[in-house]
Amino acid sequence: MINSAFSTVTADQAAPLHQEFTQVRKDSETLCAPLEIEDYGIQTIPDVSPPKWHLAHTSWFFETFLLKPFLKHYQEFDEHYAHLFNSYYEQIGTYHPRPERGLLSRPTVKQVYAYRQHVDAAMLVLLAQETLPDYPEIVRRCIIGLHHEQQHQELLLTDIKHIFSYNPLRPVYRELPISNINHTAELSWHEQPGGMYEIGADAAGQFAYDNETPRHKIYLSSFRIASRLVTNGEYLEFMHAGGYYNPAYWLSDGWKIVQTQHWQAPLYWVKQDMQWYEMTLGGVRKLDAHAPVSHVSLYEAHAYANWCNKRLPKEAEWEIVARQQPITGNLRDAGYLQPMPADLQGLAQFYGDVWEWTQSSYSPYPGYRADSGALGEYNSKFMSSQGVLRGGSCVTPQNHIRATYRNFFYPGDRWQFSGIRLAEDIT
Repeated sequence: MINSAFSTVTADQAAPLHQEFTQVRKDSETLCAPLEIEDYGIQTIPDVSPPKWHLAHTSWFFETFLLKPFLKHYQEFDEHYAHLFNSYYEQIGTYHPRPERGLLSRPTVKQVYAYRQHVDAAMLVLLAQETLPDYPEIVRRCIIGLHHEQQHQELLLTDIKHIFSYNPLRPVYRELPISNINHTAELSWHEQPGGMYEIGADAAGQFAYDNETPRHKIYLSSFRIASRLVTNGEYLEFMHAGGYYNPAYWLSDGWKIVQTQHWQAPLYWVKQDMQWYEMTLGGVRKLDAHAPVSHVSLYEAHAYANWCNKRLPKEAEWEIVARQQPITGNLRDAGYLQPMPADLQGLAQFYGDVWEWTQSSYSPYPGYRADSGALGEYNSKFMSSQGVLRGGSCVTPQNHIRATYRNFFYPGDRWQFSGIRLAEDIT
């Protein structure tokens, strides 16, 4: 059985599930609509997967965890896909090496879309069988699969951006709206008193991944957290002050990367004629000094905070402040697909724009138990050497994010929409 922490939705609440399934699956294909056929198979770095792989892998997930175990007489679309599109589930079987996904010219894009249609048709048949004894389990797994696909929708956009950035032609994914905000809200500090707090997802309520549970108590000292994200203009000040050339600000591993990879600016920044530009999903644009800095690693976020004589927030600090804010912001639904300036005073930008690095390492909450089955590998096997990010980004679906959501990446990762919010202790 799947750890119930993945989802607490019951079969009685799942009446419109087939509609949600159809919409989420359609959304993935809509995101790929601007692509040319040549774009679907490219992999620029091991972290980036070709768009057609994302489309196939999300289908493999439903086929593997729902159709094969629960739909009687289900026939696989192609038996070889179980190997090609398994991502990392060791208990399921073998998988194609991640760095070599871009070497697969076959199956074709046409065949991958046919695979999706095959899986979708079978899933709608399965979801209609509400009298099955295992139907509550089917519902839970389907909801996990939908949130899993939404994660891959975000990865589709971040990966497409990286793929296009490697092309000297700097292709445009699609035309994006441009913000008319030409200022930045003044930075202020929110004080949060120390004390005992509870964080994590409730045992009952909306969907949550298992790594968000169990809800537990934690003691925090008093702290202040910045009202908004760090901007490009503020980060430029760090750069102009020699931030990338002074080891005093950097963690040791971060300084090694700065030296070996010759980092001098955030990913996607390009300097031309003494002016900074950045690659976006709408093509190359003049750098907006008022927008949040994005595509920085945990090492860069930590170095910038050191330079400011501040620190990054702990994930618990972030959560107890963020849960007081409405889940609105510059998320994928807004259509900008690019971080936007904060134009309102007070606490802002907790949801959307950029994933916010915290100083917390990705580790299990007290009392956490991973599921014993293959789905137990979903989150638990990565609880080592990674940092926690919170809040979603400009390519995160609004109905996918929540205050308890824990994202995680390695400290040197930069291709995600990741940015900085500062904090400090109250002494």
